[in-house]
Amino acid sequence: MDLCAQIYEFASSAGALEGYVYRRQGLDAKSLENWVGHLVKAYELMPAEERRLLQPSIDQTIGRAVRSLEGLSGPEAERLASVLRAVVKGPMPASPDDFQKQKWFE
Repeated sequence: MDLCAQIYEFASSAGALEGYVYRRQGLDAKSLENWVGHLVKAYELMPAEERRLLQPSIDQTIGRAVRSLEGLSGPEAERLASVLRAVVKGPMPASPDDFQKQKWFE
């Protein structure tokens, strides 16, 4: 797959997950199993140099998804949050509402 397409697919899936789980009550975390698994695999398949360049943004997007999952109850939500937390290499956002980081285009 073309690198630009690979990055786009990863980023769109990560952003969609973040939006889907954002402060959502009554979500069955088990239904996210495949989504999270594919997202982590896509992250791992991304070339290391591109991951390094994108990591601060990945940390923010995935980190906010993790914070939303932490707000759900049950062992499945905790497990998926833990799986996604392994993708975050820098500081975690304080909450799902933590949009303090400036975008590169601002």
